[in-house]
Amino acid sequence: MTKNGYEIARSGAPLDKARGAVILLHGRGGMAEDMLALSEAFAQRDISYVALQAPSRTWYPHSFLAPISQNEPHLTHSLAAVGEAVRSLKSAGLSSERIALIGFSQGACLALEFAARNAERFGGVAALSGGLIGQDGTPRDYRGSLAGTPVFIGCSDVDSHIPLERVNESAAVVQRLGANVTKRIYPGMGHTVVDDEIRAIRAMLAAIAGGEKERHHAV
Repeated sequence: MTKNGYEIARSGAPLDKARGAVILLHGRGGMAEDMLALSEAFAQRDISYVALQAPSRTWYPHSFLAPISQNEPHLTHSLAAVGEAVRSLKSAGLSSERIALIGFSQGACLALEFAARNAERFGGVAALSGGLIGQDGTPRDYRGSLAGTPVFIGCSDVDSHIPLERVNESAAVVQRLGANVTKRIYPGMGHTVVDDEIRAIRAMLAAIAGGEKERHHAV
């Protein structure tokens, strides 16, 4: 459990032997175990998976398109839980380049928002049916640089929860922050995850796990 009371479920490689780690963020109404089940399709045995569980199965109460103030303090608490998970992985010896954030739906929104607000060179970010948080016109004056972080954004062109305009805006914002963005819009797809997205994430994680195991040691 995190300091903020968010439950944690784990799978994959033991952290002390892992070449990389992934923080998994479920959708509204979902469970950490749902994301761990999804991770099996990534087929990366050298990756450690850390799935956070939101209280009452939701990271914040209202739509991600609502004014940010309406989703407080829940949004701040959820972002803090992700930050705590990142710091924990770093303390275990993994550099940020070996850490990825992957979320679906509400969890995708949270992953993107965290990466934008805490920009550094991550191993990767994958937002499956999601976008940056806040009402239209929300300032996107994030600081820092994603420094070439691979960011995958996949969504339907007719998703009833995720406007295509927000997907496009989100991709443009993280690209301005220095991310290497892959955006894929799937015609007529439902609010789900498809094989093409799985393949993209599998390649992202293979790149993280490949080569010499790099670890960061505090001094």
